[in-house]
Amino acid sequence: MNAPRTLLDKLWNRHEIVRGDEGTSLLWVDRHLVHEGSHHAFRKLSERNLPVAHPELTVAVVDHYAPTRHRDRITDPAQKRMIDTLEENARRHGLTCFGLDDPRQGIVHVIGPEQGLTLPGLLINCGDSHTSTHGAFGALAFGIGATEVAHVLATQTIWQSRPKAMRIRIEGTAGPGVGAKDFALGWIARLGADGAHGHAIEYAGSAVRALSMEGRMTLCNLSIEGGGRLGMIAPDETTLAYLEGRPRAPAGDEWQRACAEWLALTSDDGAAFDREVTIDAAEIAPIVTWGTSPEDALPIDGHVPDPAKLAPREADNVRDALDYMGLTAGQKLAGTPVDQVFIGSCTNARIEDLRAAAAVLAGRRSRVPGMVSPGSTAVKARAEAEGLDRIFIEAGLDWVGSGCSMCVAMNGDIAAPGSRVASTTNRNFKGRQGRGARTHLMSPVMVAAAAVTGALTDVRPLLKGRKP
Repeated sequence: MNAPRTLLDKLWNRHEIVRGDEGTSLLWVDRHLVHEGSHHAFRKLSERNLPVAHPELTVAVVDHYAPTRHRDRITDPAQKRMIDTLEENARRHGLTCFGLDDPRQGIVHVIGPEQGLTLPGLLINCGDSHTSTHGAFGALAFGIGATEVAHVLATQTIWQSRPKAMRIRIEGTAGPGVGAKDFALGWIARLGADGAHGHAIEYAGSAVRALSMEGRMTLCNLSIEGGGRLGMIAPDETTLAYLEGRPRAPAGDEWQRACAEWLALTSDDGAAFDREVTIDAAEIAPIVTWGTSPEDALPIDGHVPDPAKLAPREADNVRDALDYMGLTAGQKLAGTPVDQVFIGSCTNARIEDLRAAAAVLAGRRSRVPGMVSPGSTAVKARAEAEGLDRIFIEAGLDWVGSGCSMCVAMNGDIAAPGSRVASTTNRNFKGRQGRGARTHLMSPVMVAAAAVTGALTDVRPLLKGRKP
């Protein structure tokens, strides 16, 4: 009898080619995604006169530097150079490239699932930490550095140390206005920004199963912000329903065989995890961050911490964060004025996210300027077909093109110094959305609520009579 295995065990073992003397594993990579930031890796290949080993398994995506306005006339030479370099590297090596003019273009972690490039059971790498997003499909997906990107391009393999296995169960039913973003920020606030350090997180429990694939992607996306190496969720009927008919997904008899194989990718009963955490979904409220780390998060009805009541080291960190964020010890989060809002990023720019925000904004006006950047050209087209763009525009927000946009502030979309931004993005460290900008992370409905009121606000009263 074989010992019960975790989902991590199953995925790791099926990709392990050989184990090194120090315990590291050489793993086969099924899908490799590259973006503008991968130019260092391509240069390494050129220096050694090496080809891409399996060009059919690598897809290039323009996203980090993609302008969301005036794509036909990019005026920033550095921005244009980064995009041109990726497209030239893709041409030279025979890679599929979703460039600015391609209807499949979008944020790499949005278009992978959207196009059916992301499938259960695969090992997926990208030179971006939020590659963990793809684990929502029961894939082994994690970000890698520039040297590792070059290794994958040249060999279609990667050396990795096996992480420990951690299971986070979220059980029960979430309340109104509470979703995957709140689940993620909630557990990170509880366990800390390094709470899952060195672990592969498997999310489970009835509340996780109740999430759509969009919600599951949001949850896995934020695994990195809690220190996890990756996040994953075992495939189920929700997974299959999302994938069926996707351009790169199996079809016909192959689809039926794939479904049977994918549904077997689940942790066995009795499988041992190195760490287990259980959270009651009913205890999670809409959450916002107050500081400069995702762990600096509280329910919207909470109060900012008081350094005077904390241990010295923690007090210094809190004092520094409050100083940067322009907040005072003990103040209420609700009612804190914001200067602008942003809805976008690989965390929350899918069609479901836009629908949820639009449900709050419909028939209302934003009191502050803001921007909505869909996660892909396809999401943009679908949102426009549903009339969501009109809701955002009539509310007074800018409806722009797809890309990483203000999440990374390297494409022309930048928050002004000192401005306070209600944002659906994934990181709130100093200067993330622009030098001196102050970022509060929250869900799409909470950003919409901040837009309507001009302040950090509990969305729940604004949702009465509406379906997010």
